[in-house]
Amino acid sequence: MLDIRALRSNGAAIRDALARRGVELDLQAFETLDGERKQADIRSQELQARRKSASREIGNLVQSGISVDEAKARVAETLKEIDEQLDQEVARAQAIHQQIEEMLMGVPNPPQDVVPDGLSEDDNVEIRRWGEPRSFEFDVRDHVDVGEGLAGGHLDFDAASKLSGARFAVMTGGLARMHRALVDLMLDLHTSSHGYQEIYVPYLVGPDALRGTGQLPKFEEDLFRIAGERELYLIPTAEVPVTNMAAGEILDADALPRRFVCHTPCFRSEAGSHGRDTRGMIRQHQFEKVELVQMVRPDQSTQALEELTAHAEAVLQALALPYRVVDLCAGDLGFSASRTFDIEVWLPSQQTYREISSCSNFLDFQARRMQARWRNPETGKPEPLHTINGSGLAVGRTLVAILENYQNADGSVTVPEALRPYMRGLETLEAR
Repeated sequence: MLDIRALRSNGAAIRDALARRGVELDLQAFETLDGERKQADIRSQELQARRKSASREIGNLVQSGISVDEAKARVAETLKEIDEQLDQEVARAQAIHQQIEEMLMGVPNPPQDVVPDGLSEDDNVEIRRWGEPRSFEFDVRDHVDVGEGLAGGHLDFDAASKLSGARFAVMTGGLARMHRALVDLMLDLHTSSHGYQEIYVPYLVGPDALRGTGQLPKFEEDLFRIAGERELYLIPTAEVPVTNMAAGEILDADALPRRFVCHTPCFRSEAGSHGRDTRGMIRQHQFEKVELVQMVRPDQSTQALEELTAHAEAVLQALALPYRVVDLCAGDLGFSASRTFDIEVWLPSQQTYREISSCSNFLDFQARRMQARWRNPETGKPEPLHTINGSGLAVGRTLVAILENYQNADGSVTVPEALRPYMRGLETLEAR
């Protein structure tokens, strides 16, 4: 959520920054509401002062020789009138506060100045590439054909459709083992080499957690809500429960940075994406990710984003999968992000790079929504911390990239060397 003090003091600059995202901030509406709130607060303070004065009058009357009961009776009508007015002003102030909060909850994070201009993915800026796409001496098949053609365990969309409908997958045997091996590889790499603490979290969260990270109220249609007595949602990403570990907390400076890595299934309705990537595992309702989350001091978040992105890249390097990193333009940023680096892996069947991880710096945007703070030792006061996260990596899309980049002419798939220790030394997924 935007810093309301910054909006009051520097509203025009924030409005202009949001315009780079293609978002129109009604600054005049905010200033009008904020002015009404200020007047209601002032009026409430004036009434409270009058009430204190009227209460003191009781003591003055008693000192003049009037009984306590008579003194209270004389002042009672005045106190009643003040209390009625005070209740009205407090309720009015609270209602205006609520209007302002609802307005700000729907406003995205302004992009940082270094974010490229642009309104769509066509305006994203490539930063670097790693690895060379493989040259094939046979006709390349996509991951669906490769996965369905494996022996000893394969990709089965028909079985998934029978169970759950479209955009689900069943994996069996060696392919399921490879999927699990990818999770183990990622968790081991991030915990042993990158300094993350592994964490296990619930897959169901309440609405406050989703509001804290920015999924609610704007993106409710993308969520799966569970029917029942409690209002619970299936998590769209581990970012939600893991980041909310700091909600309502005030962390000591020496407790930062916090680095968590978490493997979870993720559930998304993919509302608004009809017709996009309907074939295969690129865009599914249920998928798995290994998520990286950092909570840091404000002066550390820029560097933390660079480091976290490199940690996600390290997985692709270990698997020898070609990829590139792009700096998202202002109009392509996610709702809560102030800057994002997308990592895109090479898919031979599409002859293009596809997103496999988004690594974002949210600055204090999520922290303000969650009331996640740290105590600044220089001031002794609590301040919003900064949050960063990214996939390290999306497991299903990594599997897709392996099936396509490591496919062989006979339909088999070579197991990347980094995965073989997790697959009992298996070197090849054989074709039928």
